[in-house]
Amino acid sequence: MPDILIRNAQTVLTMDDNRRELSGADIHIRGGVIHAIGQRLHAPGAEMIEAGGCVVTPGLVNTHHHLYQTLTRAVPGGQDALLFGWLKTLYPIWAKFGPEEMFVSAQIGLAELALSGCTLTSDHLYLFPNGSRLDDTIAAASEVGLRFHPTRGAMSIGESAGGLPPDSLVEREAAILEDCIRVIDAHHDAREGAMVRVGVAPCSPFSVSRDLMRDAAILARDKGVMLHTHLAENDEDIAYSEAMFGCRPGQYAEDLGWTGADVWHAHCVKLDEAEMVLFAQSHTGVAHCPCSNCRLGSGIAPVRRMRDLGVKVGLGVDGSASNDAGNLIAEARQAMLLQRVARGADAMSAREALEIATRGGADVLGRPDCGRIAVGKRADIALWDVSGVESAGSWDPAALLLAGPTRVKHLIVEGRQIVRDGQVTSFDLDTAISRQNALAHRLAERV
Repeated sequence: MPDILIRNAQTVLTMDDNRRELSGADIHIRGGVIHAIGQRLHAPGAEMIEAGGCVVTPGLVNTHHHLYQTLTRAVPGGQDALLFGWLKTLYPIWAKFGPEEMFVSAQIGLAELALSGCTLTSDHLYLFPNGSRLDDTIAAASEVGLRFHPTRGAMSIGESAGGLPPDSLVEREAAILEDCIRVIDAHHDAREGAMVRVGVAPCSPFSVSRDLMRDAAILARDKGVMLHTHLAENDEDIAYSEAMFGCRPGQYAEDLGWTGADVWHAHCVKLDEAEMVLFAQSHTGVAHCPCSNCRLGSGIAPVRRMRDLGVKVGLGVDGSASNDAGNLIAEARQAMLLQRVARGADAMSAREALEIATRGGADVLGRPDCGRIAVGKRADIALWDVSGVESAGSWDPAALLLAGPTRVKHLIVEGRQIVRDGQVTSFDLDTAISRQNALAHRLAERV
């Protein structure tokens, strides 16, 4: 792998421990790692990337996604529904997926993330119809070139047992745990700089049993992997927890071993003060998904209060059937705006929202080697061209979320250039888009 020298950046927002902002700086990349940062660096034989007119940031980190849903955007019947009704509309469609749908949908979703500046993404795959496996999405991530944290999700309580999903989409709990072991053993890499780490992720408290939640936590800790699920997403979620478990979601999570530095929960829109304090004290992470929360009418998560209490918070685009986009820099802007709507114009700055989208997300995923530009950290870097129309007239281009752009110019992951001049370089995106649209058309005909 050749060295890369990013040269003469207009501004580098390092997100390092001192939150330094550097002008006219160079970044020397060697072996997938940031080797040096400074001015007028010399790197004989390195590939040069001219960064004049660019703001350089750490690659963005996506802490919650359902990549398979990229194949079911804007589905009629689900466009104006709350969470449970939306799921009821989509489950029968997702039941018709197979390995090809999983692979291609992940390809498209990952490319969309890359173009929005994302270098590291998690994924929550919790249904496996018609021979689909987590391996399908891992293969897609390898082709696209993003750093990947797939989680082996699951649903075990179908409609006949009082659950939400159709029986055709649930699995036996013993089989779920067996496959978790298989995918961890096959794909998980615990080393620093890993390109793939696997997590364990029962879908939600309303789609699996108490026993599976507890057993999944025990298994994950035995294997040294992280835990993930949905929690406290909307009022329906809270009502279900109180009716079925006799407690709020935070208490349910704590009782079953689902708090700690190795756990992160998606959404958490309806956490109360005691639950936020619990998460802060236990170092439990939160994946904040503002656009999806707006789309499903779930509410505004109390991110300002979480941050003030010390809760680890990252951003997630959530699935593209409930967003319906996968643009992570736009998600950061939405996070900033919603906190201002809820708490006033000074509730969150553009820089704080960008910090949540970079080092904040990396910390949630247990990746202190990512999410910041500092010597010795992984070379996951986004370059944003602020010389165009979106930033014309901006007095502070480093306040990226206030003006733009929302599409990255160059993107580097582990020292490899994945996006060059606004185009994905790692695979044939146009062909994949055609294939995706054909699969979506075929699914619509079958429905």
